[in-house]
Amino acid sequence: MISDYVLPAATTFYPNQPVPDPTTLIPPPRAAAPAPHRMASSPRQHHTHTSCTPSSLLSSRLARLAAPSMNPIQTALKPMHAALSPLPHLGLAIEFAPAHIPRKRRLQTAAVAIWALMMPITFAVFFFLCSIPILWPLILLYLIWAYLDPAPERGGRPTRWVRELTFWRYFAAYYPVSLRKEQDLPPDRPYLFGYHPHGIIGMGAITNFATESTGFSSAFPGLNPHLLTLASNFNMPLYRDIILALGICSVSKRSCASILERGNGMSCVIVVGGAAESLNARPGTNDLTLMRRLGFIKVAIQHGADLVPVFSFGENDIYHQMPNEKGTTVYTLQKKFQNVFGFTLPLFHGRGVFNYNFGLMPHRRSIVSVIGRPIHVTKNDKPTKEEVQAVQKLYIEELLRIWNKYKDTFARQRTRELSIID
Repeated sequence: MISDYVLPAATTFYPNQPVPDPTTLIPPPRAAAPAPHRMASSPRQHHTHTSCTPSSLLSSRLARLAAPSMNPIQTALKPMHAALSPLPHLGLAIEFAPAHIPRKRRLQTAAVAIWALMMPITFAVFFFLCSIPILWPLILLYLIWAYLDPAPERGGRPTRWVRELTFWRYFAAYYPVSLRKEQDLPPDRPYLFGYHPHGIIGMGAITNFATESTGFSSAFPGLNPHLLTLASNFNMPLYRDIILALGICSVSKRSCASILERGNGMSCVIVVGGAAESLNARPGTNDLTLMRRLGFIKVAIQHGADLVPVFSFGENDIYHQMPNEKGTTVYTLQKKFQNVFGFTLPLFHGRGVFNYNFGLMPHRRSIVSVIGRPIHVTKNDKPTKEEVQAVQKLYIEELLRIWNKYKDTFARQRTRELSIID
């Protein structure tokens, strides 16, 4: 029995300490017991008397202790070791960040974490303000004003100092995100930028076109970019005012028309693939949803806006996504959610604030956005389908040219080539 053996007095067990080998346990000294009177004629007693030597007794007891099923220490510590090994069923051991990290990198991580939590933060602030009765009249006026506010459909309220905050420089340096232009874009006409790929969230689009952290205005002086997003984002109190200050607007025909009709230098940025493309965003791949996306090309022709393809290398590499191939239950549920709410929820994961391989923050992987050559269009209020398809062909050719030129520089870890799947 285990009670027959004791450990050295200085032995201390910790959760991560391996269980000692039972053969190393030290038996305590025992006093010799007098042998009871036995009948010599009994075969069983005779066998016991002849085989129970001290060495054989010790060997038999140690053999019983060595069996896994008979070791209570291992049995007691097994759940503890399982709890201290995160996600053993996935084979994932969390890789924690070191304690000593440069202050600049901590600020970069903090900027990305704050932006990732911006929606819940603004919700929390709003409901906290709602808990103060004296503010109720002001909150009511704010909600009425937000409901009637036409800014999301009329170019937003871009505020230069908000776009130039130091916060965004830390945000961009986290990945890092950079901008590369193929040629100058003179501000003597409007432009419509098509951004590819969508990725999970489109971090490169936010960084390059909604902030000045990568120097868009310096690279293209005279242009005023407006990144377009879902109208539902403007139904969120306080959050709507932040994205409006960044120049972000609703992605609707009315919004595009309002921006492009303001004159030369005005530009819209549309993440063309949308929710459907986000379901195919995986590291090493670039599967674009583009063939049936003709609406943005038609809008550009109607307003005489030159089309500019933008391809962001690395956009799909900052998150991993659960398997959701067509025909699976996950894919079916995501498509139904998209049909109901207009957007979908990719089941993705990245890293954490204090670890490198588990969480909802994006990985630190470079994103390089290459702004291609403009495709000149002739203004036509009612373009035919053939005209739209002809412009689309030129647009795709330019997109493929960008990919083929830079893929061996910025997409070395790709698992397959660029593919236009829909």
